[in-house]
Amino acid sequence: MISIRPATPADDAAIWSILQPVFRAGDTYAIEADISRKAALGYWCGGNHTAFVAEIGNMTLGSYYICANQRGGGAHVCNCGFATAPAARGQGVAGGMLDHALDTARTMGFLAMQFNFVLASNEGALRLWHRAGFETVGRLPRAFLHPRAGYVDALVLYKTL
Repeated sequence: MISIRPATPADDAAIWSILQPVFRAGDTYAIEADISRKAALGYWCGGNHTAFVAEIGNMTLGSYYICANQRGGGAHVCNCGFATAPAARGQGVAGGMLDHALDTARTMGFLAMQFNFVLASNEGALRLWHRAGFETVGRLPRAFLHPRAGYVDALVLYKTL
């Protein structure tokens, strides 16, 4: 059973162990592949991001953050980022985090959730988001240089809460 709770500074090592292979792969996030631990944790847990960790027992298997997608008149729409430990993929961790994020977004008063930059090559994430009712509302042609596939499209997904 997956439990999800707010991240604390004590989770930094576990979060970095999840983010490092994701960011180093360079195939899902528009983040420098050589980002430092400090910068990665600052991005994931800092600013207006509220970060969470997903655990089974004492093992941290995933993390996500939630934040307002825009300020001012756009602050009612949230954005999230998700990362799952490579060994935990296919075990329902991302789906559990998505369910938690949707509930958290509603509790925080958001009216919609938007993913700004989902790569068309990220088939697993797209299956999950579409199954949860997200619609593809935009396509950015050749917006991302994938390390193996070359230039790929980025999609904008949206769901009213």
